[in-house]
Amino acid sequence: MLAVDGGNSKTDVALIAEDGEVLAVGRGAGFEPQSAGVPAAIDVIGETAGRMLPGVPPPYADHIAAYVAGADLPIEEERLRAELLRRGYSRSVVVGNDTFALLRSGSSARWGAAVVCGAGINAVAVAPDGRVARFPALGRLSGDWGGGYGLAEEALWHAARAEDGRGPATGLTGAVAAAFGTRTVEEAVIAFHFGDLPMDRLHELVAPLLALAPADPIARGIVDRMAEEVALLGTVAMRRAGLLESRCEVVLGGGVLTARDPLLTALIEERYAAAAPHATLIVTEVPPIVGAALYGLDHFGAPPAAYDRVRARFVGQRVEGQGAIAGGR
Repeated sequence: MLAVDGGNSKTDVALIAEDGEVLAVGRGAGFEPQSAGVPAAIDVIGETAGRMLPGVPPPYADHIAAYVAGADLPIEEERLRAELLRRGYSRSVVVGNDTFALLRSGSSARWGAAVVCGAGINAVAVAPDGRVARFPALGRLSGDWGGGYGLAEEALWHAARAEDGRGPATGLTGAVAAAFGTRTVEEAVIAFHFGDLPMDRLHELVAPLLALAPADPIARGIVDRMAEEVALLGTVAMRRAGLLESRCEVVLGGGVLTARDPLLTALIEERYAAAAPHATLIVTEVPPIVGAALYGLDHFGAPPAAYDRVRARFVGQRVEGQGAIAGGR
């Protein structure tokens, strides 16, 4: 099978045998069907597989298990699946949102809840009987707040207002200037406006925001809200799937959460302890490609040793975003 983890900044592909042996791995460009279109996103998988398996024509495998960003609605999953089948990369295809792979990679069972907080934020819950609770995850249009990009926008907003007098003073003003090499926050804002600073650099504000939060009330307020959103997404998904009153693992992933900032982590733990006392929080220790691979092994009905072999192959590899903040998803 081909296991695929498609994120906004990169696409990981692995060719894996039914016994769990990882035969080849490759990394391609970002997977962005929402902006580049479905065909261009699927091109990334094909190009990565082609480089990974030089001289091998499609089909590359018997099955593709693709768990990707940008597949936020069932209809989007189906459009991506149809395009993969049309290309003939494999004989069967399953496409799902990347939150499902996070859940599968981190939970000890095949059910539970997962919250990803990387560049954006999303969550899912799967009950033992197969019921699924998920969110549209379309940004502010669907009620979302946070993720690395949202945190950075909020930090810049407060810094701009502090500098010109519309808001209270905060160390975020100096953090913005230091992060982007400008004399003032206004200079940074104008540089973003004209494209002199690319918008993908905005996430560089997340690390200084978290560093300031223990002593800066404005930064602390932003981090408090982020913790609240991570807890809300998980607990609401659990309640909708009928899991809130039972023991349930909640897998946390994405760069903001795998960085394990002490304050943010403590605030998240406090909120889950109050709202979902039966929940066990797990910060994933393996990259998301593992979740896609495990789903692929499910398709084959693989033996337990195959699952162990896949996990062993990827344990110790850097989780996307770990050691950094907000990169990757």
